[in-house]
Amino acid sequence: MKNIVEFLSKKNYIFKVLLKIDLKLLGSRKKIGLFEGVDTKSNYVTIFKIDQKSRFVTKNAKEIEELLAKLIKLKQHNYKKKILLISSPLCSKAKKYLEELKWKIYENRLKDEG
Repeated sequence: MKNIVEFLSKKNYIFKVLLKIDLKLLGSRKKIGLFEGVDTKSNYVTIFKIDQKSRFVTKNAKEIEELLAKLIKLKQHNYKKKILLISSPLCSKAKKYLEELKWKIYENRLKDEG
């Protein structure tokens, strides 16, 4: 999580609180990191960290949107900012799809526990 905080602080995201969310609470077995944070302006932020070797395609983008919907329902509040940290190649259609839904996408090579 330290690597994520350092990376995002360089992108001007400073958090008062940052928590890791267990995907089992959402009924998922995916191997992704899911974090919830509150920034210094008291906005709720969700961070999805994906480390996979295969290309991230539109199907994957729709899956993380479904996970976000479950998270919103579980936590009973919406998220002002949505961030995707991804280390795999990103399909242009998936990128366009997420950008239309107001996601911030950062391609990185962070190796972390979550």
